[in-house]
Amino acid sequence: MSTTFMPYVDGEGVVTSESTLKEGDGYKIIARELVDKTGFSGNVQGSAQGTDERADVVYQTLDGADLNAMWQEFNEIIQMRNEQRDRLVNYLTYEVDEPIVQVRYPTGDNFEVASEYGEPVGVRLPAPFNMGFSFQWYDLAIRYTWQFLIESSQSQIEALHNDALEADDRLVFNQTFKTTFNSLDVTSSVRNIPVTVYKFWNGDGMVPPYFKNYIFDGTHNHYLTSGNAVMNSAAFQAAETHLYHHGYSVINGYQLVMLVNRQEGLILRGARVLNGWEYDFIPSANVGGGVFLPQSMGIVGQPQGNGGTGIPAMIGTYGPAYVVEEDYIPAGYFLLLASRGAENLGNPIGIREHANASARGLKLIQGDDTYPLVDSFYRHGFGTGIRHRGGGVVTQITTNGSYSIPAAYA
Repeated sequence: MSTTFMPYVDGEGVVTSESTLKEGDGYKIIARELVDKTGFSGNVQGSAQGTDERADVVYQTLDGADLNAMWQEFNEIIQMRNEQRDRLVNYLTYEVDEPIVQVRYPTGDNFEVASEYGEPVGVRLPAPFNMGFSFQWYDLAIRYTWQFLIESSQSQIEALHNDALEADDRLVFNQTFKTTFNSLDVTSSVRNIPVTVYKFWNGDGMVPPYFKNYIFDGTHNHYLTSGNAVMNSAAFQAAETHLYHHGYSVINGYQLVMLVNRQEGLILRGARVLNGWEYDFIPSANVGGGVFLPQSMGIVGQPQGNGGTGIPAMIGTYGPAYVVEEDYIPAGYFLLLASRGAENLGNPIGIREHANASARGLKLIQGDDTYPLVDSFYRHGFGTGIRHRGGGVVTQITTNGSYSIPAAYA
């Protein structure tokens, strides 16, 4: 390998001659050609000695992709992801930009027989109670050396970016469903004031509002056990009944979504009235299925792939519920939720974004280095909470009498 010497400045002046560079004199060889190692003909630049120079900036990848254009593309992709978000999470949540939501329950006041001389009793609004939402900042860094950028193709750099996007999807999904599977209320601090982040009805002493003739007390619980070691019809019926008693039913404009692990999904695929189930499972086109007719010769027809939900993981329907098979759902549990559609206020789970609109969603932040792609930070601030405490039921498939929080969401 050939060696090229560049001017070196120290306290005694500028050294320009190779003959003056000797070991032990306190001088350093600071420029060598890198053709043999990197495929890039150039010299070690000032940043190697702690000083950034214009020559330090790498403008293209090995296959000629412009890094400025890639930075812009990454930001555009993130903006699109923020708008679309995970379709399953979208279908079960709504966006909140406040740390606290005040909720009033129905009063239960009734009309009375009118008096000729008196005035009727006025409606007495109960005091609202505060429903809190957690909030936390999360971040992830991707750091590239200039040599990596020189030797990498565009697809290699995009793979790292896509990995960050996937990590954000997992984060939002896991935090959302930790809110549902973990039955314990938690406390969030809002401007140093503790606020309770509630879960589905969990017997915490709060009395659910009445619905029609259904009256509840402070022990009411939506974290159930099936009483059976295997998923069965009775477990679904119990969960559906709990939603129905609070008004969360198809007849009231809700769509029920049942989330299961593949373990329970395989059992549901075999559900038939002839085998003692309340409904026949109808497989969707997503799993190559069709409609079963009673005592027919087999599958007839081809239903819509996702039932109009836009959720690709939907494997079919069981009675009034869309069935979604997702392996982030722990085996031995299923979750039944009431939805009014994508990002609808009637959905049970709130995802809290920052009050400052410019800070919402996933952000790609430029680092302190001379080039934005060299030091990139992915940042997302959000939290979760339950607004509709009666809008979901979690069932553990077990013969135990009490619900156990799955380890993944403890």
